[in-house]
Parts: sequence; structure tokens; C-alpha cells
Amino acid sequence: MTDTIWPRTQPRESLRHHGLKWLLSYLVRHAGRTWQEKWLSTGFNDGHRKIRELTTGNFRLDGELGHSLMLLCCLRVIRPSLEAFKINSFYRYHEHFEQAQNDPDLNRFLALVEQQDTSNHFKRCARMDVASALTTQGIRFADLSAEALLHYAIATREGGWGGGYETHVGYLAWRVMSESGHFPAQVPPTLRGAMRSPAQKPAELVDKHNIINPDIRDVFVAYLTRRSHDIDHATLRDLAEDICGKFWTGLQKINPGQPNFVISQEHYESWRAVVALRRDGKPRLQLEAVMTNIRAFYLDLQGWAAEEPERWARWVAPCPIAGRETRTLGKAARRAKERMDSRIRLLQPVLPAFIAAATQRRDHFHELLKVAGDTRKDEIITVGGKQYQRLYTEGDARHRRFHGVSNVRVLDLSANRKINVTFIEDAVFWQWAAVETLRHTGLRCDELLELSQLSIRQYIRPNGEIVALLVVAPSKNDRERVIPMSPDLFHVIATIIRRLTRNRESVPLATRFNPSERVTSEPLPFLFQRTIGQRTEVINAGTLRDELAKLSDAVAIDHPELGGCRFTPHDFRRLLATDLVNNGLPIHIGAALLGHLDIQTTHGYVTVFREDVIRHYQKHLNERRAARPAREYKSPTETEWAEFEEHFDKRKVELGNCARPYATPCEHEHACIRCPMLEVDPGMIARLDEINTDLIARRELAQTKGWLGELEGIDLTLQFLEEKRANAQRSDNRGPTNLGMPAIR
Repeated sequence: MTDTIWPRTQPRESLRHHGLKWLLSYLVRHAGRTWQEKWLSTGFNDGHRKIRELTTGNFRLDGELGHSLMLLCCLRVIRPSLEAFKINSFYRYHEHFEQAQNDPDLNRFLALVEQQDTSNHFKRCARMDVASALTTQGIRFADLSAEALLHYAIATREGGWGGGYETHVGYLAWRVMSESGHFPAQVPPTLRGAMRSPAQKPAELVDKHNIINPDIRDVFVAYLTRRSHDIDHATLRDLAEDICGKFWTGLQKINPGQPNFVISQEHYESWRAVVALRRDGKPRLQLEAVMTNIRAFYLDLQGWAAEEPERWARWVAPCPIAGRETRTLGKAARRAKERMDSRIRLLQPVLPAFIAAATQRRDHFHELLKVAGDTRKDEIITVGGKQYQRLYTEGDARHRRFHGVSNVRVLDLSANRKINVTFIEDAVFWQWAAVETLRHTGLRCDELLELSQLSIRQYIRPNGEIVALLVVAPSKNDRERVIPMSPDLFHVIATIIRRLTRNRESVPLATRFNPSERVTSEPLPFLFQRTIGQRTEVINAGTLRDELAKLSDAVAIDHPELGGCRFTPHDFRRLLATDLVNNGLPIHIGAALLGHLDIQTTHGYVTVFREDVIRHYQKHLNERRAARPAREYKSPTETEWAEFEEHFDKRKVELGNCARPYATPCEHEHACIRCPMLEVDPGMIARLDEINTDLIARRELAQTKGWLGELEGIDLTLQFLEEKRANAQRSDNRGPTNLGMPAIR
């Protein structure tokens, strides 16, 4: 049988025969009715010893025992434990196993793996993961459930048997099986999503705090269940921590027999003194927020008792927290506002230098990657006035053997510092992309990470003018918004798309984990995504904040004026010069305009995606829209639509276009040169030169006449004119962005 399945030439065939014969004879000498029972009685199944430790008296035959055991596993003669399987390190086990199975379902899986856009090494890993799971669990591919593969992946990771790729074990295999429909629809599309703990139910949140009284416990469960309908899971978890943990658990320690929510003043004062301090003895900074949640709990019970007395009336009690105790929240909010205003005053002057430095770093490392990638080992190159020496390590050679490419590494000769240019270039690109998108849109961090290629819409006016728009999905806390994209913003989005589609027809599908709700999205063409190993996922909020902090520190080295400034994603929202985000297009106009009823409006962008991807995106939008008030989605009147059309005509000015939000007047009395909303047409640079010449002549006259006030105003106008010229020239030099022709599947 072995010769039929795995043909071999002499003398290897003879050696295999002797190896199998010796190993089977060894198993026969042990107790058991079946081969599996005999294998278990040998002690090798514990995974503490390798089968190669046995001695046959023939050193060539000793080396064949591992291969013989592998063949017995492939033929399902024995079923080793995961420990025993991994410790024996079978060479190319998946290839031998696949040949022996004759399983059509397994063959279909293998064909799908080969179609994946990843390295051959990761494809081999996926095949090995499935072969290992089927062997150690003694099942066929059709019986390999999500739970079984999850168990294998976790056990392999904990045992350290991933061959250096423990964090990637099972990822590609899971994704292929999920996309092919092997797993039920409710199973997360990625292994990482399955490994994350799901959102806890209200009862689970309450039971974490060991509440003694079962009736009190039931009240908290009912309260959190009702509140869960209008707040996200993260807020619900914090609320449970405040009222069940800090409040009731603390009271239980002071008065273990507390039967209801009527708290004596003595017990309240004792509890108040305890909760005011953290476990480390330091004052609790967020005490006012804790007190507010507890007071809201009491007031909610009082209000609900009027609606459902049979359910809540018996638990109504006077709130032990006086209103004056929570009034300090107003003072705390004012102090926080003052601190934030001070921070913005610090960041605002250095913002242009920060943006310029982020762009310069992106361009520098892009050029360094390009030049160093074409340079031989130990050669010296000069990029951006700095000298670098090309490095090529054994790790790079190994990476090339496994994945077909290697990371580009150099030595910065001026700082004597090794740089992984591949990693740094990727990091600085996404730093630049995040900074540019945030500063042009003022999006929240989560809104930024939710942007996908399907968020890009276009509106064609009756006169043929195309207006590019960006749709921000609604949330429980904010309404849906539509942002007209400036040329700079469109360039950033187009650059991201071009990067993601370098070697493919369309933006890859990726998943995003929402930490607030603890759910993983369906695969969608998200814009802020990265591929790490076998998995492609959206950048998370923590990573984005860390990257901006790294960028701030790196920029401060070359720009001392930035010292001490660390930008966060939300800073750009506060720094945005206008209220475009909160006062953009009314969504009841945007809904009719942007394909709320017909997604084919975005045909030029979405035809490269499968129908289920579009359906998932529409489902996502519909679920978000359902949480918003219906009044936000009324149909536009003819008057409103006419005003909307007229808005785009009123934005046209001599030097280009005014980017002020819809339905807002000109706030600068048409002093366009000084206005930050002016987008200068590159074709009008010559007109800027004429205005500049006129201003210089006026300045000379003002200086001659001693008109100091006029002189100051002209100098300010000249400063803004130079900024407008620089922006226009940068747009002109950049040229058009080619996104390629979408391919229709």
C-alpha cells in the first residue's frame, strides 16, 4: 500500500519496508487490542520522547523510524496526540497526508488555498495546519468544525509548536474555510475574531462582582439589560463596574446584610471615604463620573417605577448622593475644557511643520526603499543627503527562501543605526495617510478606521461637474454625514487605494474588530488595512495612537519647535478650521443623492466586489441608520434640492473654488486670499503673481506714506498669498491620480 501511495526508488523503498516492519513489530510487543491502544501503551503519545530515540541496531534504520511513524499517521493506523505529533517534526507531512486521503472535500480546500494572494510558505502552513488537525483529532475534512480548528490553533500556540510562526497558526486555513462556506454563517470570518472574547451579557457583567443578595443581583441585571439598548458594550461594561463593583460591592463589605437600596447616612459616608481612593491609595480622579452613574441609577429607578410600578416600584429609594456632589462635574468639565484649549493653542502653531515633516518622512523612506531595494549588499547609497549601507542578513535570506522576497535593511552611517526600511516605509506611509485624512475631515478615530472604498461616492451635476464625496457611516452617538472631498483629500484617498491595489485588481477585503461592541465585521474593502503574515485586518485605534506618538517623537528630532507636542487622532478634529464635519450636507439630501436607495450610484467603485460584499456594507449602513432618529432621513423638498444645486455655483470664485460647508455664508467678506477655505486652481497661479506684484506696489506706497495699519494688513495678505501659491504648485506638480480601470467580475 505504501508503495502505491508514495512510490519510491530502490534502495529507499527497501529501507522503508524494513522501517515499517520494525516499528510495527515494536508496537505488537505492547499491550492493547488495536494499534491505537498499543501506541498509547508505548508512552510515546505523551510527547516527552521522539520515536527516533529508539535503537534498532542499524543506524540507517534508526533514521527511518520517524518516516515510518509519519506514514502510519497518514494511513490513520494510529492517532497521535498533538504533543507527540509536533515533537516528532515530520518533514513535509502535509504532502504525504494529502496523497493518502483521497478526500474530495480536502482537495477542494487545497485548490482554494493555492488561489490565495500570499506567499507559498503561508500556503504550506495552511495545508500543514489542516493535516495536523485532522490527524491528531482523527476526523475527515468534512468534520473539521470551527471549534476543532480553534482548539488546534490555541493548543499549538500555547505549546510553542508553530515553528516560529505561532501567532499565525491556523489563520489562512480558517479564512479559506470561512470564505468557502465550510463554517456556519455565524462563525467569525477570521481566526483572530473567533479567539477574541465576545461581548458579555448583562448577567455576566453583574456576576463578576459576586453580589450576595439574589434579588439585588436581578435588579442590576434588569437595569443593565434595559440600558444596553442605547449604549455600546464598552459603556455598559463601565456602568456595571461603577454600580455593581465600586458601589454595591463596596457597600456589601461595609454592611453585608444590606437588603435594598435605602442607604443610611453612616454607611454612605463610610463608602464615600473608601471609593474616593484607588487601590494604591491615590485619589480617584474620575470620582465625579462614578457618582453620576450611581445617581443616574437611582433616578432611573424612580422614573421607570412610574411607567412599570409592578417591576420597579419596590426598589425605589432616596438617592444617598446629593445633587450638590455631582455639580462639581461642571467645574471639572470647565477645567478639562481649559486644558484642551491650552493644548490646542500649543499644537496649532506647529501643525504646518508637523504635516510637512510627515510628508517629507513618507517621501524620504519611499525613495530609500526604492533605491536600497536595487542595491547590493554592503554598497553605500545617498538618499536625502544621508548615507546608508545596504545590509543583507541570514534572516533576510531565510525570509526570501520562504516568502519570495526579503525585507530591505540598511545601516544609517550618520547615526550608526540599523533600519528595517520595509517596515519603516509602511509605518510612515500610514502615519502620513492618517494625518492627512484626519486633518482634512475631522473624523473621529473609529470613523476613520471604518472608511472603506464603498464610502467614496460621486455626484454628477446636471452640467456634468463631478463632485467627490465621502460618506461617514452613522453611529449610535452621531448622525450620518457626507463630506465633499477637496482635491488634497481626494489625492490622499486615491493614494491609499493605489497602494492597496498595487498587485491586484481591487482593494483586498479585510475585517475590523469593534472594541466597543466586541464584534468582528464582515470582510469589507476597508482603506486603513494592513497585511501582517497571513492575516489582513484594519489598523486598530490603539495602534493608530501609537503611530502618531512615534511620528511626533521622530519629527521632534529634526524640528525642535515640535518638542513636547504629541498629536492624537482627536486633536485633528479639534484643530479643523471649520465645522465641516458637524455641519456638512444634510443627510436627507445626501441619502437621495448618494445611493441610499440604490447602491449602483457607486458603480465605478463597487463593481470589482462580489455581491455579498456590497450586501454586507449595505446591511452595516442600514443597521447603523436604524439606530438614528427617523427625522434625519426625510425626503428633500424641491426648494432644498434647488438650494443644494445652487450651492455649488456660488462656490466658484475668481481664483478657484470655495470649500465652505453647504448652507453656510462667506465668513470672510470675500477676502479670498486670506480665507483658509479657498482652493486655488493651479491654472490661476499666474493671476496670483499679478496680485502679488500689485500688493508689493501698494506696500511700497504705504511704507512711503507711513500708513502702518495698511502696511500690517498687506504683509498679512502677502503671507496668505504665499501659502496659497505653494499649495497650488504642489497640486499642479502632483498631477492627476490614476486609479486604474475597475474590473467587472
